[in-house]
Amino acid sequence: MIDKLEFFITLARHQHFGRAAEEAGVTQPTLSAAIKQLEEQLGVSLVQRGSRFQGLTPEGERVLDWARRIVGDARTMREEMRAARRGLSGHLRISAIPTALAMVARLTTPFRERHPHVTFSILSRTSVEVLADLDHLEADAGLTYVDNEPLGRVSTLPLYSERYQLITAFNTMFADRDSVSWAEVATLPLCLMTPEMQNRRIINKHLTEAGVEPSATMESNSTIALLSHVLTGKWASVMPFDLALLGLSSTLRAIPITEPDVSHRIGLVVPKREPHTPLVAALLQEARLLAAELPII
Repeated sequence: MIDKLEFFITLARHQHFGRAAEEAGVTQPTLSAAIKQLEEQLGVSLVQRGSRFQGLTPEGERVLDWARRIVGDARTMREEMRAARRGLSGHLRISAIPTALAMVARLTTPFRERHPHVTFSILSRTSVEVLADLDHLEADAGLTYVDNEPLGRVSTLPLYSERYQLITAFNTMFADRDSVSWAEVATLPLCLMTPEMQNRRIINKHLTEAGVEPSATMESNSTIALLSHVLTGKWASVMPFDLALLGLSSTLRAIPITEPDVSHRIGLVVPKREPHTPLVAALLQEARLLAAELPII
């Protein structure tokens, strides 16, 4: 039953029998047969069938919710038994919004010093994708905004406050200033995150509140692309201070943006499930230690 539910979750994610079978490491007929057997066991149709995948039935949507819970609990049980035999080990998958990526190492580095048999995957995601990854069992934890948009069925642990800086090259407008206003920022040729990023929606909101029309002359979902454009001396950007530090050089300045001085909370989010897997429980403990070191305003 667990294997069949895993196949069903994979099919629901890909919405394509061939791609789901490829990820599951089985043939397409094997996956199709497993879904059919699951339907027979439950006594309902789960998939709207035609010449290709056409979606889940209403019963399929209900079963998908149960499948995620059951499979999540089964994974927790397996992790607990593995930890009981060999100590904490395994693989942690963390989805993080781009502006929080600079902070991930402050979690993973001390975590691995305490638990050297744990490995990590860190993925850059939008805030919506972070929550979807948790819901679809594709991530164990996420780093995202916890005070700006609805989060749904997750447990949250605030870590720090994101504060904003104008990132610009030396010998450019405002480069000699100790602070700038949001209205002044809007006068510059800006390269910003793409509109689907919550960071961009936050910046647009503060620019609008300052009485100016938000606009960007270049957009990217990559902070590296933004910084490389700022380095040319022809662009400026708005970034959190911790992220800006990674790209600062002798040719760039980070200038606090005031009038108003605003901040937004970033936190660790994990599935709302008790008990947590041993890996997630250990990550939460590491996050509590980090939160005690970081100011939350």
